[in-house]
Amino acid sequence: MSAAHPAERDVQPMAETGTGTVVLGQPFSRTDGRAKVTGQARYAAEHAAPDMVYGVVVNSSVARGRIVRMDLAQARAVAGVIDILTHENRPRTRSMGLFYKDMTAPGGTPFKPFHGDAILYSGQPVALVVAETFEAARSAAALVRVDYAVEPHSTALLQNLGRGHKPSRLKAGFAPPPKPRGDADATFAASPVQIDAQYHSGVEHHNPMEMHASTVLRAADGHLTIYDKTQGSQNSRWVLSRVFGLGKDQVTVKNPFVGGAFGSGLRPQYQLILAVMAALHLKRSTRVVLTRQQMFSFGHRPETWQHVKLAATADGTLQAVVHEAVAATSRLEDYVEVVVNWSGQLYQCHNVRLGYQVVALDQYSPLDMRAPGAAHGLFALEVAMDELAHALRMDPVALRLRNYAERDGNKDLPFSSKELEACYAQGARRFGWSDRQPLPRSQSAAQAGPAGSRELVGWGMATGTWDALQMFARASAVLHADGRLEVASAATDIGTGTYPVMAMIAAAAMGLPLELVAFRLGDSRLPVAPIEGGSAHVATVGSAVQGACEKLQKSLWNLARGLPASPFKGSRLADVVFADGQLRLKATPSTAIALTALLASAGKASVEEKYLLLPNVLRQRKFTSAVHSAVFVEVRVDEDFGTVRVTRVVSAIAAGRILNPKAAHSQISGGVVWGISQALHEETLTDHTLGRFMNHSFGEYHVPVNADIHDIEVIFVEEDDRVVSSLGAKGVGEIGLVGVAAAVSNAIFHATGRRVRSLPMTPDKVMAPDAEADAVAPVTPVTRHKSPGGDPPDSALLAIV
Repeated sequence: MSAAHPAERDVQPMAETGTGTVVLGQPFSRTDGRAKVTGQARYAAEHAAPDMVYGVVVNSSVARGRIVRMDLAQARAVAGVIDILTHENRPRTRSMGLFYKDMTAPGGTPFKPFHGDAILYSGQPVALVVAETFEAARSAAALVRVDYAVEPHSTALLQNLGRGHKPSRLKAGFAPPPKPRGDADATFAASPVQIDAQYHSGVEHHNPMEMHASTVLRAADGHLTIYDKTQGSQNSRWVLSRVFGLGKDQVTVKNPFVGGAFGSGLRPQYQLILAVMAALHLKRSTRVVLTRQQMFSFGHRPETWQHVKLAATADGTLQAVVHEAVAATSRLEDYVEVVVNWSGQLYQCHNVRLGYQVVALDQYSPLDMRAPGAAHGLFALEVAMDELAHALRMDPVALRLRNYAERDGNKDLPFSSKELEACYAQGARRFGWSDRQPLPRSQSAAQAGPAGSRELVGWGMATGTWDALQMFARASAVLHADGRLEVASAATDIGTGTYPVMAMIAAAAMGLPLELVAFRLGDSRLPVAPIEGGSAHVATVGSAVQGACEKLQKSLWNLARGLPASPFKGSRLADVVFADGQLRLKATPSTAIALTALLASAGKASVEEKYLLLPNVLRQRKFTSAVHSAVFVEVRVDEDFGTVRVTRVVSAIAAGRILNPKAAHSQISGGVVWGISQALHEETLTDHTLGRFMNHSFGEYHVPVNADIHDIEVIFVEEDDRVVSSLGAKGVGEIGLVGVAAAVSNAIFHATGRRVRSLPMTPDKVMAPDAEADAVAPVTPVTRHKSPGGDPPDSALLAIV
C-alpha cells in the first residue's frame, strides 16, 4: 500500500443515483448502509498486507502485585511465533505519563503498557505474542506462564465509601458540583415532607459489536497507516506521535467505519500501542484484535453509590435538594463524571447541596459510556422525585411542572431553549397518562402474561436532560468541474449517521442533488474535528460544513460576477440562491447559471474553501444549553418470579432542529433499548476475592434480545436553537438513554408497591420485601415521610432494593 494514497482502498459512502434534492428535516436513509450490509465497508481488523503479522495479548490473572518471572519457552517453541514482547524486552517508548495522555484523559497518569513489572489490575496486558498467523499467536499465548508476587487488592466500592476523595477536575467536559446555595440541610430538617434514600448502580461495559482492533500497515518508506477502532482518528494519531516520537508525516490513523463504540473508543486503548510497538520493532505490518473477554479489560461505566434527600411543602414545592455521589476510579487516574449537578439544574429550588467523590480501587480507569454521569445521576434524582410524588399523593408529571425551572439554578442563567413542558404534554397525551391510577397495584387487575403467568401493570415516567455542546472544528468543501461536491473533516461515524447528515447539510447549502455530494471522514490528515462524543458532532462538524459551504458560495458568486457581461455583476450575495445545481438571482430565477458551466467559463477544474468553526463563546456563556426528554413507560411484572417486561415506551425529545428525523429516531430508539438494558439486564459482576470481573462474555453479560423490546414511540417536539449552533440543531446521542431506567423503576413501584433503587433491577430485587411495599395506603402530605436509608450502607450488604 502506498504511503501517499492509503485512502484509495476505502469505500466512500454516497447517496444512490437518482436520490435528488433532500431537504434538511426530511427523513433519509444512511448513505453507508449498503456498504455495510454488502461487506464493502471494512473495519479496523479487515485490512490486510502481504507481510502481515498477528499479535495476541496475554493478560494478568491477579489484581495487584508484581511479575517475578515469565516462562516463555513453550510459547516461543510454537511454529510461526516471531517474538514475544513484554516489559523485559519492550522497544523504546517514552516513559513520562504526560506523553500517554489523550484529549479526554482525566487527571492522573494513564496506563502505560509494558512499563515495569507492577500489576495494577486484573486483566492487565503483560505480553504480546506475535506470529505469522493469528492461530499460531493465539496458541502460543495460551502457553505463556507468569509468576506473580501477589499483593492485597481492593475492588469493592461499597466497602470503601469512607475513602472517597475530592477528585481532580482535569478532564475535558467535567464541571465539579457548584457551591451550595441556601441551607439545604436545615431546610430539609424543617420541611413537612421528606425523601431520604440511597441508590446504587453497578458496573457496565460498553460491548460494541466490533471488538477493539488496530491494523498497522507499514509502507516501504516506513510510513504507518493505522486502521484503529476509535472515535477520534486525530486523538489516536496524537498519542502515538508522542509515545513513539513519530512525526505527523510518519503516521496516519484512519477509522472510516466503526462498528459501535458508545464511548469505548474515546481514548486510545492498549491494543493500539501494542500493535504499533510490534510493527516498529519487527518493521512489518501488524494486527492486534482483542477478544470479547479482553473487551472487559479496559474501561467501563463506574459503579456509583448515591444519596438523595428531597424536601417539599404540602403543595409539592421543592424546599431542599441534597445529592451526593461516590463513584469508583482507578489508582492511576481520577476518572470523573457529572453525576449530581443535574439535581441543581433540572428543578427550581433555592436550597441545594451537591457533593461528588471518587474512591481509588485496583481496577482499570473507568471510561465515558453513553450519557456518562447523567445515566446514574438522573436515575437517582428521578426515582426520588417519584418517591416524593407518592408521598404527596401528587401526579408525578404535576410535581415536575410545579418545580419547572426556567433558569439554570446552578449558574443563574436562562436556557438557550427549553421545550421540556411540551415534552411532558405531548408524551403524556400520546401515552394516555391521564388514565393512570394514582395508587400502586391499582392500574388494572392482574392480567395474563406469557405461559399463563399473572402480571401486574405499572406506569412510570421520568425526565431526562443532557448538555447541548458545541466544540471547534474545521471543514473543507471542494466543488469539481463535473458538479461533484466533496466535503471533508476528520469526524467519525460510530453508527450514528454522520455520513448522511453531513452530506445533507452540504447538499442543502449548495443546492445540489445528494448523489453528487460526498462527505469524507475518518482520516487523521483531514481538517481537524473533535472526538465523536457528547452528542456534539452535528452542532460542531455540521456547523463547520455549513460554514465551508457558505464560503464556497461566496467564491462561486464572485466567479459569476467576474464573467464577461455577467448578469450577476451588480448583485449582492444576499440577492442570489443556490438551487438545482445552479446559481440564481432570487428576484428573477430565470437568471441562472449551472455550477458546472460557471467553473467551465472561469476555466476552473475545482474551487475549494476551508472554514474554521469557533463557538461564539461570548454569546453562549450567557445561557445554559441542554436537551430534554420526558419518558413514559409501561411495565408488566410477574410477582411470582420477579420478571419485568417493558411493554410500552413513549419518549418525547426536545433536541433543537432535527436535521434527519430517521437517523435521530434510530438514535433515540437505540438509547431507549439501552435504558431498558441498564434498568433490567446489564451489570458486570466482580469477584472481590479475586478482584476480577467474572461475567466477561455475551453469554453471561446480559443485554436485551428481541423478546425484551416491545413498542417504542419517539416524539420530537418543535425546537430551534441558534445559540448552540447556526443550524439550530443540538444532539440526540445521549438523551435517548437518560431517564429510561428511572421510568422503569417508577413503573415497577406503580405495579407492585415495591421500590427498587439498585440497578439493574433483577428478579431477586423485584421480589425482595421492602418497607415501601406496604406504603400503598394514602399518605398525608403534611406527615414527614422518610424512605429507608439515611446512612451509608453496611459494608457487607447493600440494602437498596
